[in-house]
Amino acid sequence: MKFFSRGEKPSWWVSLIPFIVLIATLVVVIKVFGADALEGGSQVSLLFATGVVVAISMIFYRVPWKDFEEGILDNIRSVGSAILILLLIGAVAGSWMVSGVVPTMIYYGMKVIFPSIFLFASCAICALISIMTGSSWTTIATVGVALVGIGTAQGYEPGWIAGAIISGAYFGDKISPLSDTTVLASSAAETPLFTHIRYMMVTTIPSFCIALVVFTIVGFTHEISDPAQIAAFSASLRSTFNITPWLLIVPLFTLLLIIRKLPALITLFASCLLAGVFLCIFQPEIMYNISGGDGFAGAFKAVMQSYYGSTAIETGNEALNELVATDGMAGMLHTVWLIVCAMCFGGVMAGSGMLANITAFFLRFVRRTVSIVASTVGAGLFCNMCTGDQYLSIILSSNLFKELYRKQGLEPRLLSRSVEDSATVCSVLIPWNSCGMTQSTVLGVSTFVYFPYCIFNLISPLMTILVAAIGYKIVKNPTEVAE
Repeated sequence: MKFFSRGEKPSWWVSLIPFIVLIATLVVVIKVFGADALEGGSQVSLLFATGVVVAISMIFYRVPWKDFEEGILDNIRSVGSAILILLLIGAVAGSWMVSGVVPTMIYYGMKVIFPSIFLFASCAICALISIMTGSSWTTIATVGVALVGIGTAQGYEPGWIAGAIISGAYFGDKISPLSDTTVLASSAAETPLFTHIRYMMVTTIPSFCIALVVFTIVGFTHEISDPAQIAAFSASLRSTFNITPWLLIVPLFTLLLIIRKLPALITLFASCLLAGVFLCIFQPEIMYNISGGDGFAGAFKAVMQSYYGSTAIETGNEALNELVATDGMAGMLHTVWLIVCAMCFGGVMAGSGMLANITAFFLRFVRRTVSIVASTVGAGLFCNMCTGDQYLSIILSSNLFKELYRKQGLEPRLLSRSVEDSATVCSVLIPWNSCGMTQSTVLGVSTFVYFPYCIFNLISPLMTILVAAIGYKIVKNPTEVAE
């Protein structure tokens, strides 16, 4: 048996070697570094696996370096706007916090959201906002951050809080006609947008209902925090920040821009500017504490610091101190670094032909509808792990299975739904995926911590396979089957 054949394409099992190396290295990194794995160890693991791909391909299969370079550059180019959005999300998180916007949302939220229904309400609120905005990232970075504060004050574990927020945000993102991933999944599978959305309801609504039931049960069995603790939390907010309904103009203004379908970069930038103005107007004491001066120079320094750097505000409450501490754009640099490294790995896997070879091998064994759908789900998960990007995963999964679905007489809408139920929804569950990295950074909760609590995201791929096994609303068109 030839382990390597010079000049030929790598076999499927050779193509698995870099992926196995990556998983093994990440396991060691996570065991050694724990919660600090994303601060450098995971990035080096991705680059090491990238080197393995390049070494095998260049030495044994004579793949020119140009192919790898093009793959890497194409991948990084595809996430260029996402990186800019990440940096602006960091600026939004910092400016919204020190200007008092998030503390105000937390303060009033604790008064209207009862602890017993907190998880249910968080999931439902994030779903509604995400449907209107079409963006899970924006929803989590704004409303989600405030909900983390409310849940913390009410004594909920970080995993449950993040799980409810992410479940709601990704449900809304998935069925919103304004969502870029929804549009991409439908177009990649050549399915009309609203046909795609209507067909997704078959799997999405049951998955979301199950998630809401779980969050409701957990909420009513949750041991309510001492009312004195919640009162102390509110008092600390009131004594540290100037809490006023006027500060709610910032999130309302941001929501208006989103509804008017302005580009995310413009919306986030405008939100940062307005939050900076409100910092100067409503939080003069905090502004002075950050900058150490007053006047124009002090105000300018405080605003800029809230955008790009660390801000630590003493509230007299240890839990609240951790919550209101922000890192601005600087806090996103680990995530940006990880995304770039993930794009390098995904680029060389695609450029070497290894990714296509792995998927092509497994496609040989799928014939029945349920196995085709299950393979599509598996491919979406696999592409998310290999490429580190949900957009690439959607495109690759759709392209890989498009012809197979046609040959089997299956409707394109089944393909688009299967891709959306896996490549989109599960991207946030993978630590080195751009979605997983972003949400864990924004919410301050590790991917490994919130993973088991993202009920909607975990159920969705299983639901789409179950529906396929039942055969509900799955129609085969014999005329489409290849001769």
